[in-house]
Amino acid sequence: MTTKPRFRVSALLLGMAMLHTGAVHAAADLFFSEYVEGSSNNKALEIYNGTSADVDLSAYEVQMYFNGSSSAGVTLNLSGTLAAGDVYVIAHSSADPAILTQADLTSGGGFFNGDDAILLLKGGAAVDSIGQIGVDPGSEWGSGDVSTANNTMRRKSDVEAGDNDPYDAYDPTLQWDGYANDTFDGLGSYGDGPTDPGGEPGEIGECGDPATLISAIQGDGASSPLNGQQVVLEAVVTADLQGADEQKGFFVQEEDADQDGNDKTSEGVLVYADASVLDVSVGQKVRVLGSVTEYYDLTEVNAVQAIKVCGGDNQVTPAQVSLPLDSADALEKVEGMLVTSAQPWTVNEVYNLGRYGEVLLGNGRRYIPTHLATPGEEAAAVAAANALNQLVLDDGSTKQNPAVIPFPAPELSALNTLRVGDKVNEVTGVISYSFSVYRMYPTVTPAFVAENPRTDAPVTTGAGNLKVASFNVLNYFNGDGQGGGFPTSRGATTAEELERQAAKTVAALLAMDADVVGLMEIENDGYGADSAIQDLVNRLNAAGANYAVVNPGLSALGGDEIAVGMIYKADKVTPAGAAKSLSSYPFDNFNRQPLAQTFSLNDNDGKITVVVNHFKSKGCTNAEGDNQDQGDGQGCYNAKRSEAAVALADWLASDPTGAEDADVLIIGDLNAYAKEDPIMALQTQGYHNLLAELNGDAAYSYVFSGETGYLDHALASESLRSQVVGVSEWHINGDEPRALDYNVEFKTDAQVLSLYSPDAFRSSDHDPVIVEISLDGVKEEVKGDFDGDGDVDGRDLLMLLKQLFRSVNDDNRQYDLNEDGRISFLDVFAFLRLL
Repeated sequence: MTTKPRFRVSALLLGMAMLHTGAVHAAADLFFSEYVEGSSNNKALEIYNGTSADVDLSAYEVQMYFNGSSSAGVTLNLSGTLAAGDVYVIAHSSADPAILTQADLTSGGGFFNGDDAILLLKGGAAVDSIGQIGVDPGSEWGSGDVSTANNTMRRKSDVEAGDNDPYDAYDPTLQWDGYANDTFDGLGSYGDGPTDPGGEPGEIGECGDPATLISAIQGDGASSPLNGQQVVLEAVVTADLQGADEQKGFFVQEEDADQDGNDKTSEGVLVYADASVLDVSVGQKVRVLGSVTEYYDLTEVNAVQAIKVCGGDNQVTPAQVSLPLDSADALEKVEGMLVTSAQPWTVNEVYNLGRYGEVLLGNGRRYIPTHLATPGEEAAAVAAANALNQLVLDDGSTKQNPAVIPFPAPELSALNTLRVGDKVNEVTGVISYSFSVYRMYPTVTPAFVAENPRTDAPVTTGAGNLKVASFNVLNYFNGDGQGGGFPTSRGATTAEELERQAAKTVAALLAMDADVVGLMEIENDGYGADSAIQDLVNRLNAAGANYAVVNPGLSALGGDEIAVGMIYKADKVTPAGAAKSLSSYPFDNFNRQPLAQTFSLNDNDGKITVVVNHFKSKGCTNAEGDNQDQGDGQGCYNAKRSEAAVALADWLASDPTGAEDADVLIIGDLNAYAKEDPIMALQTQGYHNLLAELNGDAAYSYVFSGETGYLDHALASESLRSQVVGVSEWHINGDEPRALDYNVEFKTDAQVLSLYSPDAFRSSDHDPVIVEISLDGVKEEVKGDFDGDGDVDGRDLLMLLKQLFRSVNDDNRQYDLNEDGRISFLDVFAFLRLL
């Protein structure tokens, strides 16, 4: 956090404020005078001293309350002296330079969004507020320009005091005037400030008069050669996004005959003018008088002074775009233009579909670099290729969590999903640039094809006599276990949400029908009647299953809020001995403790030890030294995960459960992709990566940032590998939009119903992994069967004869058939009686 001293303002500034407002308002205290909630990090607050005296700011602080919380998420302490009539500006440290030049205090930490309450306090008492503490309005308070999201608001000139009740209902229209998104030309001066409409009035001329070509406006570089100049253009409207919740503008493109034929210069541009200037329509030819500007690297025409319609029903030919792109700046050449895909594109991410209306497209499915390649240079090459193989399809709305999510048509619902892996054969729209990525606003509703359909159950071989599953249940917390205790630190925030979450989790587990299930991200609240894991088992059994909990005899498994757990079908397997865990380094911090249990298969007494794990995530909080991101594609804490892998293998080699059986299956969320160091370490210790060996590079269980891979693993010991008959992932979560999960926040009442179904889909963010095993039973010892082939024959007799007259020891004791302590012809006669 940094502060910038502001010069004390003399009586001259106070006099200027009097001229602006027409009267002197003798305010009793400071209050918020301007609020900026713009694009990206363009966020600022202006505080006005309307009193008649200078004010010591050391008694003041600003608090921000996020997402309906009743506790402050950020507190900023003010300092210095604010002169009478002056303002004090707080801004995000990554805001636009135009904001930062006015800032007295900047902070790079968490900052407010449109649904967050803000409080100005003096000596701990509220003197002004924006929003309502303890209430989440969805995305904003107010509507249109007079709202707290994607707008600038300035206090009305007759306001003399702040709203000192932060808990009452909040309506910004009562005290605020609204301005367009990213309006901050008045920041730093009380009132409207220097609202310049865009320079001296110019002449728009008549339709058909000479005009500046868009190719000249765009130029052949990254920015316009006419930046800052007033121009007149005449072109065809290709996309109308003038709505208050859209881009507040429209796209135009030169008629085909007026294009310059230079592939390096774009023929389209955004005109930043909403319907209040003139409500245009697609196909109209319009003449526009405005100024060229580079807005966050997007060339646009704004400060529009006049628009004329010069005819309708015009068409332009869309340019074709192929993926992957030739270069990172390839789309700069078609920025603002109408384009169409040159080949079918695959959906690569739908994570932000519900919140921002975004779908990431690419030519085929893109994979996590370290899923395919060795960390380092090879992985970097995959990452570079992925970066060229993407384009964001954007609904064009600036509204978060809209009431209608338009993809797929007519709108997203629990029964009308859009999945990663689906395709669109053709998509047409205009190319824009915002939030550091190129994006397409479709002008024709895209028709998605369900190339990756849902399945009602995992696709397995159906072979084997034992099925083991691994499932990250994404923060399954059950409050106090008696219907109360919400919200908890993670997971469902209400009892209603728990019921919705539980229904999905139970549906997934029932459909998997596994005999043993390893769980991750289950609440670490023990194994009693009110525990989360017992709650889950109770629900499964109420639905007709027969599961029991593996209880290691501990009050909790480590000190994390979440833990691993294990459940099993009591009619299929029986625990052989006690469950064991490892709490020493590196499982004493960051990595969750593993849980190992040996089971005996009820049908044939075959033994297997299942070990469920959850290694440290790739997040970088508090990472130091080798645990910092090394830039090789493995993220933070790779060293910690690698240590866990080695320690786990060493621990298992010591036979912690006393199984005296080498069949071991390691499962769980290892937070490492297929080619990363922790997985390589386990393979070096003799474990087989089943997904890699049986399913190859197509295996996946997780989608992150538009790339696919698997963090959820199944690794078999050498002796178990030959008994594994199949492994599969059930793609119920990673491919699905998060809007379809159990949460009710940020959804309309209608969406709470339409986006939810009590089925397995989006029950978590990880896909479950299912391993099918044909587990060998305990073989009955056949007396005289020295070669172990199951019968007694001449080969066994030859083996006996070779042992004649030798001393009996542990290695040949089986040949002393009459158990007299000697190997002699008496043993031969005993053998012959076995034939």
